[in-house]
Amino acid sequence: MKTIYKKLLFLFLLLPFAVFAQSTLNGTVVDKATGQPIPGVNVNVQGSKAGTSTDFDGKFQLPNLKNGDKIVVSFIGYVSSTVTFSGQKNVSVSLEEDTNQLKEVVVQVGYGTVKKKDATGAVTVLGAKDFNKGPVQSADQMIQGKVAGLQIINGGGSPGADPIVRIRSGSSLSANNDPLYVIDGIPVANGGVEGGRNPLSTINQNDIESISVLKDASATAIYGSRASNGVIIITTKKGKAGDIKVSYNGNFQVSEITQKVDALSSGQFRDFVTANGSASQQAVMGQANTNWQDEIYRTAMGTDQNISASGGKDNISYRASVGYTNLNGVLLRDNFERTTLGVSLVGDFFDNHLKIQVNNNTSIIKSNYSNTGAVGAAVAFDPTQSVKNADGTYFQWLTSPTEFNQLAGKNPVAMINQQDNFGTFNRSIGNIQLDYKMHFLPELKAVANFGYDQMSGRGYGGIDADYLNGLKGSGYNNNYENIEKRNNKLMDLYLNYNKKIDAIDTQVDVTGGYTYQDFREEKNKSNYNFENDLNTVELFTPTHINLQSFFGRANFTVAEKYLATVSLRRDGTSRFTEQYRWSNFPAVSVAWKLNEENFLKDVTSINSIKLRGGWGITGQQNIGNAYPSIPLYLASNSAAQYQIGNTFYTTYRPQPYNSNLKWEQTTTINIGLDFGLFNNRITGTADVYQRTTDDLLLYTQNPAFFGFSNYDNYNVGSLKNKGIELSAEVIPVQTDNLEWKIGGNITFQNSKITKLTTTQDNTPGLEAGDNISGGTGNKIQNNQVGYAPNSFYVYEQAYGADGKPLDGVFVDRNKDGIVNADDKYRFHKPAADVFYGFYTSLTYKNWDFSMNWRGSWGNFLYNNVDSGNGTYVNVITSRQNDLSNGVENLLETGFKKQTDFQMHSDYYIQDASFVKLDNVTIGYTFNQKIKGISMLKLTASAQNVLTITKYEGLNPEISNGIDNNVYPRPITFMLGLNANF
Repeated sequence: MKTIYKKLLFLFLLLPFAVFAQSTLNGTVVDKATGQPIPGVNVNVQGSKAGTSTDFDGKFQLPNLKNGDKIVVSFIGYVSSTVTFSGQKNVSVSLEEDTNQLKEVVVQVGYGTVKKKDATGAVTVLGAKDFNKGPVQSADQMIQGKVAGLQIINGGGSPGADPIVRIRSGSSLSANNDPLYVIDGIPVANGGVEGGRNPLSTINQNDIESISVLKDASATAIYGSRASNGVIIITTKKGKAGDIKVSYNGNFQVSEITQKVDALSSGQFRDFVTANGSASQQAVMGQANTNWQDEIYRTAMGTDQNISASGGKDNISYRASVGYTNLNGVLLRDNFERTTLGVSLVGDFFDNHLKIQVNNNTSIIKSNYSNTGAVGAAVAFDPTQSVKNADGTYFQWLTSPTEFNQLAGKNPVAMINQQDNFGTFNRSIGNIQLDYKMHFLPELKAVANFGYDQMSGRGYGGIDADYLNGLKGSGYNNNYENIEKRNNKLMDLYLNYNKKIDAIDTQVDVTGGYTYQDFREEKNKSNYNFENDLNTVELFTPTHINLQSFFGRANFTVAEKYLATVSLRRDGTSRFTEQYRWSNFPAVSVAWKLNEENFLKDVTSINSIKLRGGWGITGQQNIGNAYPSIPLYLASNSAAQYQIGNTFYTTYRPQPYNSNLKWEQTTTINIGLDFGLFNNRITGTADVYQRTTDDLLLYTQNPAFFGFSNYDNYNVGSLKNKGIELSAEVIPVQTDNLEWKIGGNITFQNSKITKLTTTQDNTPGLEAGDNISGGTGNKIQNNQVGYAPNSFYVYEQAYGADGKPLDGVFVDRNKDGIVNADDKYRFHKPAADVFYGFYTSLTYKNWDFSMNWRGSWGNFLYNNVDSGNGTYVNVITSRQNDLSNGVENLLETGFKKQTDFQMHSDYYIQDASFVKLDNVTIGYTFNQKIKGISMLKLTASAQNVLTITKYEGLNPEISNGIDNNVYPRPITFMLGLNANF
């Protein structure tokens, strides 16, 4: 007893010293890469129940600490950090993102989620740290060059322009080749409406949390009818529980073009006309020295401002954002103005058995579409003429003092300033999703998702009454209005059962359900001509397309190392007749985690290595026409109206149809490998695939005297795509203050038409692609068995001993003594054999730097700028009272006439391979010393910085393979500011 008393007395005497030795520690926890504070971080004393968590500003206070205490700082998605207390009053802890955890979750992989490590299909996931930085305006620009197998081609230099997005080349010839976009669980409609721009620009890029790209059929088949060209899943940001958090993200941008078409200068033009023109043609030359491209282009400025607020309490979290973008294009008057509103609300009820998610993204876009016809007009207009006459009117070519020369070119500046083309585009995407986990069986979950995608657009404008100075023959057309509405609805109903069966060490995840999609569209167009006092109204029949599907999927995980996924979807479309309306789309894939096997489990240098294999079939029915299989009488367009007096009446005409149309089907085989080495300092993916599309939907010519049109839709053949995709990321340096990453991807691809039932080998094949300028209805591309889609179909140019092309001389390839259409041959193609992207990022203390490169090899373009403006006849017209300009190429070739042979010469098919420095960004995060501001970051960046190419035109990136006066893409500089409050 005395011993116990002595011990108590001893402890009592030590108590004051112990209290004196204990201290309070104040700290801040931030993200190592961004310097932003992290709220909700767990801060615990090792071996003790004492602990706390960080507040909204990432700050914490931990009292009653003793020297030597180990303080563990941990948070989901980050590598834990341990700090030893040694009496310090303040501490700053930087948490590093945990690569393993960040790569585990894939958002919304077809009616559910799956961990990345358990995915059996070809899936790439990009988060905020992976996105392209700088002056991006839409989701496509955020991931351009970042995903193997995904090629994004810019739509030109106009802000908000439509890009071309292709996953693994696309699977069709003339049916839709766009991927399916799923935004917060809503498979949205492809394309836009009248008055609209890039549909992807309707989602504020600052609201996007992650983007997942699903490439092979085993990953996409669950989406069935609209997934034959891959799936891109966009998930927007959601709120997190805690005090309200306000974030601001704004920037200011300046853009200018760095290169112009090499049109003849005024001096070159005068010399050429003096040497080659007639006296009357020389007499109409002016005294000015006008660079018309300088007149229509400008230095463009713009701004993008965004603010968001998020937070939550108990079982409800929220996030709301507002964005405003106003960007001028480098072409005069071109403008893109966007206002966005994003709202998300997540609630958990009934002891987390019921989860309700509500999302809405609404945008209002106003556009001033500058007349892009001025781009080509500026190349071809006489540089010796002034922009305006002495009386202030715009210079125009005349045939008499009161009559405009309708065969001559038009003043490019007048085309822009005296023609109005405006557009408004409203879009709202929203849904409510209910997830109910059964009380009587928690492993079973019922999900109901109801969503909509509504678009409305209005294009309107007209031509000023004094356009072309109001001259006779100007044919000015004042006031037009085009209105379009699209209303799309969605309903998903499905059950999910997920349970671990311990007896056989197997995780079973089974999903089955029904989806309903309804698409409605209506249009109205009107046109009023003041000169003839004529109002034309073009009637459109509203369209209605309906898709319904039943689907099922089962995932099996055995012993955490053997994975299998099986899915089946039965799709129906209203586009086809009852006989061909429904089709089945199965898929199966397997994976093997080799690192979980005993022979690799103890190899510390291998974090993960997974072998994948998959097979599946997807369908295609989107051919644009809503009623391609049904005999109908529909209202005619304005070109087929019947005139009585001064009034034009709409007629109803039989429409072309093919009652035998059926689903186009694409079968994909994919083998892949995912790996992570040396504590995931080296990670990568490799995929090999082959896709075969059968029953190709092709819009092609009808036989003579058949049908109600020259063209109709048919199932006519097969197409085979194959490729290899490689991607990797390496972290050579990783310390507390310095991190350096290098990554990239490369895709090898090949496409070949294997069957066209309307053509055989060694025949002219089928015309394809867009028309070229020069002549009427000329095409330069062709589809034929054994060749790539849209191959160029041309004459072989003959060359002289000096290496220069011979004017009007072409090779008789078939040796029959005559050069005619039988001597055409297929020469290259627009699609690249190889495309790639690579990037590097460097973080040092508060500084960060990144740059992104991308390029392609084996893609060719038809230089229609040179072919259309590169002959003597372009400059010295057959008329004597007007002149046109040409390009410097005509001085090199000496081509006299613009003949069909010359327009289809392989001389103009040029190598468009390129390497492009797409983005460069540098940022600095300030130390948190400003009251009320938890993070402040300044960013400077440039976009479209450098292009290395042998192509002689302005832009080697043109999706259709024809370079015909494309709106030039500018270099853009941006200064941005980010702040969290």
